[in-house]
Order: sequence, then C-alpha cells, then structure tokens
Amino acid sequence: MQLRFKERLGRKFDEEIRFFKGWIDGPKRVGAILPTSGITARRMASVITPKTGLPVLELGPGTGIITKAILQRGIKPENLVSIEFSTDFFQHLTRNFPGVHFINGDAFDLQNTLGSFKDVQFDAVISAIPMLSFPMERRIALLEDLLDRMPHGRPVMQITYGPVSPIVAKPDSYRIKHFDFVVRNIPPAQLWVYTRP
Repeated sequence: MQLRFKERLGRKFDEEIRFFKGWIDGPKRVGAILPTSGITARRMASVITPKTGLPVLELGPGTGIITKAILQRGIKPENLVSIEFSTDFFQHLTRNFPGVHFINGDAFDLQNTLGSFKDVQFDAVISAIPMLSFPMERRIALLEDLLDRMPHGRPVMQITYGPVSPIVAKPDSYRIKHFDFVVRNIPPAQLWVYTRP
C-alpha cells in the first residue's frame, strides 16, 4: 500500500516537472504552470456522450491528465484523436496511451493537422489550448472550425484561467455557457462550453 502511494506520488511529481519544463520552454504554448487537476479533467470529460459512437477530439493534452479522464469516460483509445503542439509532450503521450491517435501539430490548422481525420465528425471537443495566448480572431476561427466538425448541439469544452469566456460571443453563430468554476485546480479553472444554436 505504502509502495503504491510512493509510486503514484513519484509519477505525479514527474508529470509536474515535465509540465513545468514545457512551460519554461514555451510559456505561450502551455497555459498554466501546473497540469490540470484530475477533478477538472473529469468535469471536462463529463460532456462526452460515449454512446454516440463518434470519436472525440482533444486539443492540447499536455501530460495526459485530460486524456486519461476521456478514456475513463468510456471512449476507446482508437476513438480519441488528440493534437499536441509540443514534441516532448507528444512523445510522452504516445508512450503512455497506446492506441490513441496522437498528432504532433498545430490545432489552429486543423485541415492540414488532422490528416486522415480531416473529414471525420466528432462527438465533442475537449480543449486545453491556452486561448488567451492567441489573438481573438484566431480563437473565433478555431471555434467555428471545430463546431463545423460536430453535429449541432454537441459541445466544445474549453478550460481557461481568466474570469470570462476566452472567446467573445457571436449569438448568430454559437452559444456560450459557463459550465463550472473549479477551485480545486491550481490556478482555479473556469470551464466554458460552446455549441451551435
């Protein structure tokens, strides 16, 4: 029991060191200085509906905490497509989550980055991209692109650390809903859901 606890603690420490190193190497590409908490990851994954049979798209998996929550939600590894910009994180993810379709690329260029998945329809998008690091027009363009790849009414879930939605309202095009404020995350996290009307 004590050995298992030490192993878990060691893995968590390794994860946080890897995440912090990623933040040092590219602070604009990593949105926080610590990985997302397991509680936050499970809240984000809760919007997925496994019974649709459609794959899930994950953006910015980092060290894989949200990836793990998506799989625990009932999504099979082969039904998860995950885009990671950092090559270091990408290599870590492919070693730790066999069967998941990880892509080392740019989420803001989905048509090219998705490759053979570019025409696939997704059940949900779970995003940990640090949106506040990018200009608003790029954020809106990405959201519109994501919503075009899903059935109407299905969600794009976005985590952020600011007090308001990281993407401005466009009521004719999409709806914004504040989903949760997770205090048990460092820093506290805001979760937002975007859907087509």
